[in-house]
Amino acid sequence: MIYQGNGITVDTLENGLAELVFDLKDESVNKFNQATLTELGEATQALAASDVKGLLVTSAKDSFIVGADITEFLSWFAKDEDGVIADILSANEMFSAFEDLPFPTVVAINGMALGGGFEMCLAADYRVMSSKAKVGLPEVKLGLFPGFGGTVRLSRVVGADNAIEWIAAGSENRADAAFKIGAVDVVAEPDELRDTALHLLQRLATGEVEYEERRAAKKGKLELNNIESMMVFETAKGFIAGKAGRHYPAPVEAVKTIQKHANFDRDKAIAIEAKGFAKMAKTAVAQNLIGLFLNDQKIKKIAKGHTKQAADVKKAAVLGAGIMGGGIAYQSAYKGTPIMMKDIAEEGIQLGLDEASKLLSKQVDRKKLDVRGMADTLNRIRPTLSYGDFGDVDVVVEAVVENPKVKKAVLAETEGQLKEGAILASNTSTISITDLATALKKPEQFCGMHFFNPVHRMPLVEVIRGEKTSDETIATVVSYAQKMGKTPIVVNDCPGFLVNRILFPYFGGFAMLLRDGADFENVDKIMEKFGWPMGPAYLMDVVGIDTGVHAQAVMAEGFPDRMKQDFKTAMDVMYSEERYGQKNDHGFYRYETDKKGKPKKVSDEKAHELVASVRQQQNELSDDDIINRLMIPMCLETVRCLEDGIVDTAAEADMGLVYGIGFPPFRGGALKYIDDIGLQAFVELCDRYSELGKLYEPTEKLREMAKNGQTFHG
Repeated sequence: MIYQGNGITVDTLENGLAELVFDLKDESVNKFNQATLTELGEATQALAASDVKGLLVTSAKDSFIVGADITEFLSWFAKDEDGVIADILSANEMFSAFEDLPFPTVVAINGMALGGGFEMCLAADYRVMSSKAKVGLPEVKLGLFPGFGGTVRLSRVVGADNAIEWIAAGSENRADAAFKIGAVDVVAEPDELRDTALHLLQRLATGEVEYEERRAAKKGKLELNNIESMMVFETAKGFIAGKAGRHYPAPVEAVKTIQKHANFDRDKAIAIEAKGFAKMAKTAVAQNLIGLFLNDQKIKKIAKGHTKQAADVKKAAVLGAGIMGGGIAYQSAYKGTPIMMKDIAEEGIQLGLDEASKLLSKQVDRKKLDVRGMADTLNRIRPTLSYGDFGDVDVVVEAVVENPKVKKAVLAETEGQLKEGAILASNTSTISITDLATALKKPEQFCGMHFFNPVHRMPLVEVIRGEKTSDETIATVVSYAQKMGKTPIVVNDCPGFLVNRILFPYFGGFAMLLRDGADFENVDKIMEKFGWPMGPAYLMDVVGIDTGVHAQAVMAEGFPDRMKQDFKTAMDVMYSEERYGQKNDHGFYRYETDKKGKPKKVSDEKAHELVASVRQQQNELSDDDIINRLMIPMCLETVRCLEDGIVDTAAEADMGLVYGIGFPPFRGGALKYIDDIGLQAFVELCDRYSELGKLYEPTEKLREMAKNGQTFHG
């Protein structure tokens, strides 16, 4: 034994070779925490002092190394830029010392090697990769870029253009793609991986295959002349800036960093990388994206806690086909759970099957699924007009029209067809689960399961607990949502639940803006510039103005003090003119079909005339006014949901908005947005708009938190 640590061991093999094994004790995956980094340094020192002739690097877990343990490095990011640079350079010394070992090194990549895990692989001389593994540098998703030498080594191994593409995209890459650009040297089947890597190492140790020249090239400058450099970097910066958008600086900064260190050897290049990394680490974008990552981990842990009493869902059913039912059926079948799809008409069944087929065809086109896989998925969807085979269904999701009388009738009828212990769930977006449960004999086996449209894209599922819903029911539905590849958040029952309850005050602020003279197209542009994927008028068209009017009535009844509108709104007049948005090609915008068959919004003078007909005044409104008048009601309603116990944690509230309605991720969620403004400053901002009514009135608890200097996120 050359070295023994908690996460790393080094032992001798035959013929003067040795093996370094990553196996972090008491963890399901390997990751670089501070202790493992220290052990890497110690193991490298022990190896440098040994008479080893070659080193094999492996993992004893299913993954190789999934990256850095971000929770441990938060203390780094709390320092000033110089402090971050010092810490990152200290860590880099260990990777560089490993790279400088006086003998060849081969890494066997058996599973996920991401972030710092792949940077470890790049420090080795040769990389052998399992055909089932994935590698990548996803740091841009946290508002960062690689900091353990990744921009330096990858650009020298695969070329600047390929490195830029991988780093800026932050994607996970399969073995064939990695081999194609030279990121790995050999691809092997999983059961042959270790032997293949060991055989390569033996050839290196005997001198049959060289490694010193390729190591020197990796540690040297990028081989680009001035014209090539300009072509690669200047073109990439423009393209990536357009793709990433103004709110996400890390991808472009990564390109600039590679350009800056292109003409330097490794150590100077790594110092340049460290400086760029520290600059990104101190941005609000990185802090918020890291916060979202940690919140995501937190809500997954909460969901795991809910599933302890879960029954296994082997077969599901959806009531009501159509677009939503078809989407639910597709998602369940695609993720492996067979599902019945029931409707009362053949037309509905066909619509649902067409939706599932369309989504599967797209997966085939993108090469994420082959034709056999598509057929297998479709075979897991069983259409029916009767309840004949509902006797062995574990969970039924009701997705019929958003009408309480219809839903109650369908739910009661279905309940009588189910086996003992089977669970009913409603995909309602606004109707009280407690009220719907009054139609059932076993309300404890009923809850809400609210999917967001389009089902296949939106990650969130709200699991709504009614007054009589049992813990076992919640556990099983949470587990089923996870099996479908969704992120479930458990919320308590109220009008609109969590996400729609928070969204409609935003729409309420929008209605008042139009009443007071704002131009809706300008409002959309301002809010899209703020970071929303679409502005409120466009969003209302996508949701459906008829759906919005119905939901607004439910919200007004539930929260009349602040959500009841005492004036005719632009949404009302659109509805009365039967302009429902994308679904019938007319709303705030007119919709035409583009070359790809997708709806394209076009400005419509008639819509502007209709909005003008309900305008009561023509106020001068600044961009800040528009942002504040929309964001304040949304943020305050999020505060109320937390205070009312609709959701248990700030993490769940913020992630619900990011995953459910596309709240700008770089802003971290509504409560994080308040934190970043400062609670006291936010309360003062609310008071500036107090004449607009209750939607803009802070709660007493919020005022108290502001007075005490508290925050929602630690």
